[in-house]
Amino acid sequence: MNSFRSNLRISAIKPKGSFRTPKSLIPRGPRHQQPLDFSSSKARPTNPSRRWQPKQVAASAFAFALSAAIVNFSYAQIVHAQSPPDTNSKNQPPRFRLDQVRSHGRDAEEKWIIKGNKVYNITDWIPGHPGGEVILRAVGGPVDQYWNIFTIHKKQEVYDILDSFYIGDVDPRDLVDGKVPAEQLADPFKNDPKRDERLIVHSARPFNAETPEEGLNAFITPDDLFYVRQHMWVPEVFEASHKLVVELADGEEKEYSIQDLKKFKEHSITATLQCSGNRRKHMTDESRSTNGLQWEGGAISNAEWTGVRLRDVLKDAGVQIDDLPADIKHVQFEGAEAYGASIPIEKAVDQFGDVLLAYKMNGNPLAPDHGYPLRLLAPGNVAARSVKWITRVRLSEEESTSQWQRRDYKCFGPNIGSQQADWDSAPAIQETPVQSAITSLRDVTPHSAQDSKLLQVYGLEEDSIAVEGYSYAGGGRRIIRVDVSADNGRTWHQAELLPDTAKGAKAWAWSRWRWVLPRQQAGRCFVVKAVDEAYNTQPGEYEPNYNFRGNLTSSWHRVGYRAKPP
Repeated sequence: MNSFRSNLRISAIKPKGSFRTPKSLIPRGPRHQQPLDFSSSKARPTNPSRRWQPKQVAASAFAFALSAAIVNFSYAQIVHAQSPPDTNSKNQPPRFRLDQVRSHGRDAEEKWIIKGNKVYNITDWIPGHPGGEVILRAVGGPVDQYWNIFTIHKKQEVYDILDSFYIGDVDPRDLVDGKVPAEQLADPFKNDPKRDERLIVHSARPFNAETPEEGLNAFITPDDLFYVRQHMWVPEVFEASHKLVVELADGEEKEYSIQDLKKFKEHSITATLQCSGNRRKHMTDESRSTNGLQWEGGAISNAEWTGVRLRDVLKDAGVQIDDLPADIKHVQFEGAEAYGASIPIEKAVDQFGDVLLAYKMNGNPLAPDHGYPLRLLAPGNVAARSVKWITRVRLSEEESTSQWQRRDYKCFGPNIGSQQADWDSAPAIQETPVQSAITSLRDVTPHSAQDSKLLQVYGLEEDSIAVEGYSYAGGGRRIIRVDVSADNGRTWHQAELLPDTAKGAKAWAWSRWRWVLPRQQAGRCFVVKAVDEAYNTQPGEYEPNYNFRGNLTSSWHRVGYRAKPP
């Protein structure tokens, strides 16, 4: 059963089109809903031992109906008192002032929201909300600005569910032109940090931007030029008060402050983070339309990260990392803004896996955009698993139930469209395939003092072309070769892999490469492909690996070239 529908069937005990009685106006009865666990499109009780049986649901429904009948007359009087005078008040839904709605915010027992000019009591929906506790940011006020961020809500199924929690309208005295005044709308992005103007911005709210060429042409990407991928706003968190909770499989928890974590042995590794949508625009341009931000080649960056091993913290919390229970297969992570993801337990506890709880980036405290004061770093995996502003680590038999684990970051065959996708059938992306891209293509001449030094290195004395870029393989696999072509793939040459100072148990960082050739040998299109130590290489075309989400685009990267006139 669809997860939303399951929630609706249990908790919406009312005729369609009517309004619900706020709990504050009716006698207390038994709770009739258990929190739901959203693993893709199927919902189930989070604790199998506490599943509600049909008799319990029926009894709960009867109790609810009986309670509603008992207070029917008195409730009508209360509703009339809350509404402004109206000659046809018996046919009017309840009306609530904005102050009344605000009183039902995050800390209230009952939690209300406004959508448009209607009021909804969503208390019973919150435990099963697929987006987790992010919904608590909206309670006590309008939800419209959040739905503009999470456009997945804008479909009839969700509107039907929301309608089941309708309790009345906003009092017209608080509306301007029939709408809640703009000053009453919370701005979730008001605390977002300022960003470097050189970043190549794809969206401002939430902020998403690529690393510019100057950041891609260095082994270590400067902090302010590191690409930014936000699904929501940047949460306001502070090192002094930030806590990390480790939850074991039996429910036992252990809490750590940042200072507690810094008592563990410190480790530094050099690791590349790459968005699964990096180069998505290339797939769109060379194959078919794809869903998502149209990243070019800059949704990838490299940095030195410092923190403590997740393995060490789990061991301290009581996990038998060398003799794991058979039912522990995943480690789930939650961020302060409600983002969630997970990685396999084998990766989390591998002594050569270098999974960190990081608090520094390139020797500096993490920037707000990159997880201050604490983030997970799962090197070799897609960046979506390296949860920022991490607040909770949970050992589990199953992977994270967040939409970012169960839906967004997956791939399907070229023949599958968004309407045919069976999200449960595709595994979540973890390690990424081999990748390379051209980041710089420039003419060099012996008449330039700086260029002549470069040409001497390659034994050239004529006008030439310098081609540079990055190459990277997931899973810690080392790049062993980069092949470059100046004639659209008809002939190939090996580029020079540039030396670096990468740290880590495996090759978590990208490899920079360079190729210099006489200009007269250049055709109209340069192409690059990389090979990793398992002899994986990039496919030549985009269509065989096409997927409607545009994830893991890794085909040959082509860049056109036109010689400058002499």
